Amino acid sequence: MKLGQATIKDIAKELNVSTSTVSRALKDYPGISDETKRKVKELADRLNYRPNAVALSLRKSKSFTIGVIIPEVVHFFFSTVISGVEEVAHANGYNVILVQTNEKLSREKSSIETMLSNQIDGVLVSYSRETTDFSHFKKLMDLDFPIVFFDRKPDLENTVNVTVNDYQGAYDATRHLVSQGYVKIAHLAGPSNLAISKRRKEGYLKALEDAGLSGRPDWIVECPSGSESESYQIAMELFKDKTDRPDAIFAHHDIVAAGAMIAIKKLGLKIPEDVGVVGYSNWQFSSMIDPPLSTVSQPGFSIGENATHLLLDMIAGKEPGYQRPQDVMLDTELVIRKSSLRVP
Repeated sequence: MKLGQATIKDIAKELNVSTSTVSRALKDYPGISDETKRKVKELADRLNYRPNAVALSLRKSKSFTIGVIIPEVVHFFFSTVISGVEEVAHANGYNVILVQTNEKLSREKSSIETMLSNQIDGVLVSYSRETTDFSHFKKLMDLDFPIVFFDRKPDLENTVNVTVNDYQGAYDATRHLVSQGYVKIAHLAGPSNLAISKRRKEGYLKALEDAGLSGRPDWIVECPSGSESESYQIAMELFKDKTDRPDAIFAHHDIVAAGAMIAIKKLGLKIPEDVGVVGYSNWQFSSMIDPPLSTVSQPGFSIGENATHLLLDMIAGKEPGYQRPQDVMLDTELVIRKSSLRVP
């Protein structure tokens, strides 16, 4: 059954009760037994029943509105993605509803419900760092609802995804540090459940291996929240032993790198003479801090454009649902600035 096709009549027929009983049960009216309410609501959920007006809209027409779910609006990368989404959407006569989850799974799930209730035609998703169970997305996919994932690829089969080559970006960043004479390179990693964190860690380790260097497990430290204060504390701990500490840091994004730089300066060390630092994402502030931060630039605008084109094609029926999974991977670019440049 496709999304939005279930009606009160379908539920009533399945349970052999009247449509008025179903309607009252869904609204928790008195006079309906708890057992009947339970059965009605369970079946309604299984059939993905929605109020009739929404169901009719989903079944018979387009709203010319797409949804975008992102972890954080303030994240520079996601703001550039949104620009790309809106450019393509508006050029094709679509409006955009934007929701941020603040990296919370509960808000992610409620956002999906809100968007479906607003009759969107499809959704673009970068899921939260809390999300390890993707069943709420799988349910939509099983109903053939158009959904494209970007930046963060879920552990699901037959998905349509737009990502960047995080492995290569991390490899390039680490190789650059090696080329500048750094040999004790630490990695401030992202949340371990995110595929992008895993790929960046793999790229970092491969670059060390190719340079004949060994990655030390105690110098690969996860930064779950990705905040400046968190990375500051982690860097202070990494550098506390003057006889055994890193001479460079590759951070999984720029805010983490900035927190580490503050700690390094606090300890009286010079950047890049004593410690080299490379971040990821190329936030706007990266070129403004002292010294300017070397970083891996992601094509956020192109990600938004590509993801939206794919979604609109699915909505228009140009792609046969999820029978043709797609992985679009875009290249990154290493932006070299003074924070890692110590070889003339």
